[in-house]
Amino acid sequence: MTTNPNPNTPYRDAPSASSNSGWVTGLALFAGVVMLVNGILDIFQGIVAVIDNDLIVTTPNYVFRFDVTSWGWVHIVIGALVVVAGAGVLRGALWGRIAGIVLASVSAISAFMWLPYYPVWNIIVIALDVFVIWALCVYRDDDRAF
Repeated sequence: MTTNPNPNTPYRDAPSASSNSGWVTGLALFAGVVMLVNGILDIFQGIVAVIDNDLIVTTPNYVFRFDVTSWGWVHIVIGALVVVAGAGVLRGALWGRIAGIVLASVSAISAFMWLPYYPVWNIIVIALDVFVIWALCVYRDDDRAF
């Protein structure tokens, strides 16, 4: 049995269930990078919809029909917020992880509603958003209960 070198701090022989492994930390870092890339691409997608809405093919009989220009502005705003939250995740901020979970959920919902315009891309975005939500949910600070 080993002794605690500093009696003022708790001593752990093995990692507790709340501590992060290297994988969890790496996945949270990767989730932040995915958020940055996804947000930037969402901004570009929104800019395309705003500048030339004839470039985007619309589906005539889709339940969720939106004005493409308005929807482009929605993508620009969501993308900008995802970029800011992704930067917060990369800095290790708690607010970044909370905002990342919320904004990845909003991004997945908007990708679902934008599905008929870019089906393959939006399925990929939904899958990446689900990964981001999972990676940010399993990450825990050792000294905080989140």
